[in-house]
Amino acid sequence: MAVLTPRRYLTPLIHVLVWGLFGLTFLLFQPLTGRLTMPPQFWLKQGLMFGVWVATFYFTGKVLVPRLLFPGRTGWFILALFGTTVAILGFSKVLESALNLPELMDKAFRAAAGRPRLGRNGPHIDTMGLLTTMFVLGISTCITVVQKWQKDAQLRQTLEQQRVSSELSMLKAQINPHFFFNTLNNIYALTLLDGEQARTAIHRLSRMMRYVLYDTAGGMTLLSQEIAFVQDYITLMQLRLDDRVTVTFERPEPVHDVPVAPMLLLPFLENAFKHGVAATEASRIYVAIRQPRADLVELEVRNSRLSLPSTDLAGSNGIGLANTRRRLDLLYPGRFHLVVDDHTPANEFVVYLTLQVGQEASVGLAQPALQYS
Repeated sequence: MAVLTPRRYLTPLIHVLVWGLFGLTFLLFQPLTGRLTMPPQFWLKQGLMFGVWVATFYFTGKVLVPRLLFPGRTGWFILALFGTTVAILGFSKVLESALNLPELMDKAFRAAAGRPRLGRNGPHIDTMGLLTTMFVLGISTCITVVQKWQKDAQLRQTLEQQRVSSELSMLKAQINPHFFFNTLNNIYALTLLDGEQARTAIHRLSRMMRYVLYDTAGGMTLLSQEIAFVQDYITLMQLRLDDRVTVTFERPEPVHDVPVAPMLLLPFLENAFKHGVAATEASRIYVAIRQPRADLVELEVRNSRLSLPSTDLAGSNGIGLANTRRRLDLLYPGRFHLVVDDHTPANEFVVYLTLQVGQEASVGLAQPALQYS
């Protein structure tokens, strides 16, 4: 059963109301007042001219503007408007002659004022007809141009949204394989040392993969789920560390659930575990996620600066930092602050991210997701 939508009939209704008001004003307009009574032929001409102007309005908006003005043929468009104006004024003169209006109007004027109309024998310009024609042509052109501009702006916005969505999908696809590649390498090394811990790590990784593949399918995830994912990642990485590495993780209690972009914090943690851990030196990693208020999330990551090659958020292939910054620019433009200090007085590498989140992104959570547990 078809559902009737008022919006579908809104535009035709507006056209009918506007033309009705214009027609009422035009048909009731009399150039003379007082005792002058117009002959029926005058009203017939008014009605016919009204129909001509209505047709001219739509002809200009549907034919002349799209086919001449929009393609850049401005000269032809101006010439077409001039020709249309001349044709309408000529049609008006033919109507007057066919209906014998000059003589009838002279009689009506003589009956009302006792004298003939001034200038009735010489050629004259229908000033009111000319102004009305120019008004109709101008309004039709303006409305069509504005509608085209609005349509183009909406199309550009849609294309930009599609471009951003495609770029985000590409960036996320680059980040995820990079993470799983490193993690699988760690598990492979663990299988040679402790089979039980390796099985535990595989189970944890499968849970993390379920989160990435299913819980984040809508484009956004809940902050509590993202924090649980981060905690799982840290626990997984700790399985291959010894007592010389101190790992501290702080999380907000309680967590105020807000939608956030998934896998956005992971590259910073990957960097800390890749470049902040050494087999022969004591080292430390500090990760803190804070939520001073519901719409503000803070991430602080600190790791020891060791005598190794320069720290790089990208790991080995140079995509981490660039992708993370790009995702932040696309998802939170003007709503994040990222500080990276590669050499603090305490000889640490520090990343500090402040992220302004909000409820506007909750559309990605419209479908229920699998609970991360």
